Amino acid sequence: MSQQLIPINIIVADRSYRLRIEPEDEEMVRKTIKKLNEKIVDYKTNFAGKDMQDYVSMVLLWYATEQQKPTPTEIYNTSSQEKLNKIEELLNKTLSAK
Repeated sequence: MSQQLIPINIIVADRSYRLRIEPEDEEMVRKTIKKLNEKIVDYKTNFAGKDMQDYVSMVLLWYATEQQKPTPTEIYNTSSQEKLNKIEELLNKTLSAK
């Protein structure tokens, strides 16, 4: 049985929004909103834009790009897999030479 959704108010780029979310997601949502608002301020400070929509668009592009980057775990797993493949290849060469 799913939990009751809770209402929260968030502010993104000086606009207020009311959401209904799972209680266990509240902290993650608030942290994400805080990060987005900080990035909007950073972009307003460092880049030219005509209006708030320009900055929100820039941050949206940044955020979407960040989501596409491999995580440290994915990088580690890829590196480990490559090393294991090389070891396996060396073992196969050694065993087939005998």
